[in-house]
Amino acid sequence: MDKFKKNINFTLITIVIGFMVAIQFRTVKEPVVRDTRDTWQLREDVMKENELQIKLIREVRSNEEKIAKYETELKQSKEQILRETLSELKEEAGLTNVQGNGIILNIEPVYEELLIGTPVTTVSPDLLKRLVNELNMYNALHISIDGQRLINTTVIRDINGETKVDGHSLNRLPIEIKVIAEDAKSADKLFKRMQVSKSADEFFIDNLRVKVQKPEGIITIPAYENTIRIRGMEPVNTDKGGNS
Repeated sequence: MDKFKKNINFTLITIVIGFMVAIQFRTVKEPVVRDTRDTWQLREDVMKENELQIKLIREVRSNEEKIAKYETELKQSKEQILRETLSELKEEAGLTNVQGNGIILNIEPVYEELLIGTPVTTVSPDLLKRLVNELNMYNALHISIDGQRLINTTVIRDINGETKVDGHSLNRLPIEIKVIAEDAKSADKLFKRMQVSKSADEFFIDNLRVKVQKPEGIITIPAYENTIRIRGMEPVNTDKGGNS
């Protein structure tokens, strides 16, 4: 009896061991299939990575071309900015023709006085200066007297009995003064103010009349034709870091 039980136990143990060995063998064999599948997957991943690398290289080259293009455009834009700045400076200095809304003043003799033989041939520099100062006070942007552009260095003075504007003689009447304002609205204000100008009234003392007109179109004022002389300035010595 005991022997029979031992045989049964031995048989059961053998079956369990066999079953466990079979499961273990199957478990060991399964990774071979997975490894084969992972190898193909790795190949596909490598191909995808290569494609991604090629795509990135193309994007880098494209970006490099864009950067080079932007640098060229930036260089060109700097040159354009310099040209525009130079043009603005020339305009502010009076070295270019300018157009805009404005008024025209005409200084002419009082003909009633001429009938009684009072000769009038010129206008005094003091009267012109007062008139110009008043125009500037009313925000005139550009002024010309008898075709001569006025700039910051313009000199109006009497030389040998003749009134001159930067060397140009004002020895004939009438004298035309063109004035450009900021815009049409400013030109209207300037026109109304000069119609009641106190400085214009002072011309009557010298038997002169100032007529104020506001043309419908655009006024053109010529550029300053004389040489602008700069004094008290010298080039910067760049070797010394900008110190003279």
